[in-house]
Amino acid sequence: MHKKIAIIQSNYIPWIGYFDIINRVDEFIFLDSVQYTTRDWRNRNRIMTTQGAVWLTIPVCHVDRNQKISSTKVVDNLWCQKHFAIIKERYKKALFFDRYIDEIKSWYEDAREFEYISDINVMFIKKIMHLLGITTPIFTDSHYLNGGGFSDATERLIVIAERADASIYFSGPAAKNYLDIGRFEERGIGVAWMEYPEYARYPQNGPGFDCHVSIIDALLCAGGDFVHSELNY
Repeated sequence: MHKKIAIIQSNYIPWIGYFDIINRVDEFIFLDSVQYTTRDWRNRNRIMTTQGAVWLTIPVCHVDRNQKISSTKVVDNLWCQKHFAIIKERYKKALFFDRYIDEIKSWYEDAREFEYISDINVMFIKKIMHLLGITTPIFTDSHYLNGGGFSDATERLIVIAERADASIYFSGPAAKNYLDIGRFEERGIGVAWMEYPEYARYPQNGPGFDCHVSIIDALLCAGGDFVHSELNY
């Protein structure tokens, strides 16, 4: 029996493609014991407005270039109220605003209890998965790893895959530029690539259309049934 897994860093309120990957695998693993990168998706994402996409950014304490995602703390919890207020204002005329806004509010209330960006990201992702009916088992990489000592990033991924009893490592297309497929195959693990489809358009608040914004945009503008259908084509 083949077991397909994906191993990806946690992102803040990710876009629909992130959940598409989760929905396509037998197990999803957050790769948060690696270096925290600035100006990335770890602590920020975009929502659509009438002026175009804008960033929602969680302020974090980044003090060391070798700092891990899992050990990166947020500055405070004031961002929770601010981000929710922006979402509420920007989407108040969205078709599914009344259906989902109270639930989204509860997510931001729950987020106030967390100190680390990794825990915040995982919480939001779990909430959105539950809303969409995605039942893929998810773990953090610490579930499979005991400390460091890996020769490189590829070895880390291979070890996680082996300990997860995976036969297929499912990766985003960007990794084609650096992933050493041969080393996976030498250890009996196949590599498959995610090819993002052209997701269906829906009425957005902004000029033009951009699917590369937080999935919250699609939920509020098009509804959970629409998103579910896009993830189960």
